[in-house]
Amino acid sequence: MPQRSPGTALLGSPMLDRLVAEHATGSLMRERGTLYLADGQVIHAESPHTPGLDVLLTTGGALSPEEWSEALTQAGPQQRVARFLVDSGRFPEGALELCHLGALYDAAFFVLGQGGGPARFRRGVAHWLGAVRPVPVDAVQRETARRRELLTAIWPEEGTDTQPLVRTRLPLDTCLPRRQRAVLQHVDGTRTAADISHVLGRPAFHTLVDVRRLAAVGIVTAARRRPRPTAPARLPETSTGPDVALLRRIKNALEAL
Repeated sequence: MPQRSPGTALLGSPMLDRLVAEHATGSLMRERGTLYLADGQVIHAESPHTPGLDVLLTTGGALSPEEWSEALTQAGPQQRVARFLVDSGRFPEGALELCHLGALYDAAFFVLGQGGGPARFRRGVAHWLGAVRPVPVDAVQRETARRRELLTAIWPEEGTDTQPLVRTRLPLDTCLPRRQRAVLQHVDGTRTAADISHVLGRPAFHTLVDVRRLAAVGIVTAARRRPRPTAPARLPETSTGPDVALLRRIKNALEAL
């Protein structure tokens, strides 16, 4: 397997290696999303940080929301939604494979990346979409690592990937590319890169690239998180009288603020 650069922390390979060796079928769940395996290969991936295939297809106008809903109703229970879209003539097979591969890599970037938490595998779980074109696990890992390295080369701070985004006071460059301007229009202090991707119906990785480029030139930054309020100090309830030393320390601390 290719060497991974420092700082590229993926989901521990022993677990995935074992699932590949077992030709396992099921769902691998982490905090940031889920990988679906069939016979040890990745057939789908989902993450709350990325638009799903439904958003990518319907927002862009490739399918109407009604057509997508019909596919779910007709073929979802049999885990054959993708096959239904192709066989019914609603979507060309080659185009669907390309769109699905992009959505798969998009979600896998978060599932396999840093901060995803512990993994849990549920055997036998199938996805309602069905298999489109299975992808080897090592190919998904390599693509995840490549994307992480690319983003780090653009801007090393990862906070802009998941935290709400804010505009800085730096004036805009008139030569700012149209794609970055489209992203910037939705930076309002509450939306994350994932939110903006959903609004635009755009692959999340494309948005992450634009956001990091905007961060690199100082136009966008991650919003500062407000510190959690701390509970006020409580005096011991069992004391029969005031703790004079404690009260003096509290008084001095308040006066120092």
